[in-house]
Amino acid sequence: MAGLLSAEVHHFTYGPITPILAYAVSVLGSLLGLTCTARARRLDPGARRGGWLMLAAWAIGGTGIWTMHFMAMLGFGVAGAALRFDIPITVASAVLAVGVVGIGLFIVGLGKPSVVRVLLGGLFTGLGVASMHYTGMAALRVDGTISHSRNLVIASVVIAVVAATVALWFTLVVSKPGTTFASALVMGVAVCGMHYTAMAGVRVESTQPTLHLHGATAGTLLLPIIVLVVLVVVLLFYALLSEPKEEDAAARAFLDRQAADRLAAQQATAAAQPIGVRRTRLR
Repeated sequence: MAGLLSAEVHHFTYGPITPILAYAVSVLGSLLGLTCTARARRLDPGARRGGWLMLAAWAIGGTGIWTMHFMAMLGFGVAGAALRFDIPITVASAVLAVGVVGIGLFIVGLGKPSVVRVLLGGLFTGLGVASMHYTGMAALRVDGTISHSRNLVIASVVIAVVAATVALWFTLVVSKPGTTFASALVMGVAVCGMHYTAMAGVRVESTQPTLHLHGATAGTLLLPIIVLVVLVVVLLFYALLSEPKEEDAAARAFLDRQAADRLAAQQATAAAQPIGVRRTRLR
């Protein structure tokens, strides 16, 4: 188009710090989420299992995926152009991330686990995560027109679906600490890979600079997001620490059985005592 020039796009404006932070946040969210799903699997179907799955959705969707997206976007820049984020659309992308992950976890976590459930949940969640990414990109305001490479959009959606399917499978089979951590590392690679694959296809055609771009700067949003992430992580750690461990549950069950045995013995003794007294009198 006449009057439009291709602008220089930077994905690592501050060097490696933003991708490192994005990956670390993604691993943290995935680690907490997998720990929550492991707790959920040990519970009978019901409100408590649903509660742990909701916490897992907050961890994986809110921290492992959406916060990773925002951290990575801190390194995104367009030469000679200001950037702003539309707050309502940004919030909507966060809600979308938590929602689609939650639905995927409920698909595979509430019923009997099966390959079909994992595949359906992975397809739905992957498409939702990709939608979250491009919703977040729709919140971006810049002096120019943003476009996306069709091939890389397709590749990012495929990566999102595969990553979501693998993540949901991990939630069904991972339980040991070492395996959980290794799985979180893999999930972090997959989520970041999806993001940077999609971002590699971003093109910006510059226009006349706008005097007043609507929206908030990345720095303005950074502090409330950090506070929210810290609160979510603290809440998840508190929930994980306050939940009785397997050893505690086994000890409590053992004590309950001992108490039941003592009560049964006392009742048997009380029931037999009058008979013994009568036999003594007859003699």
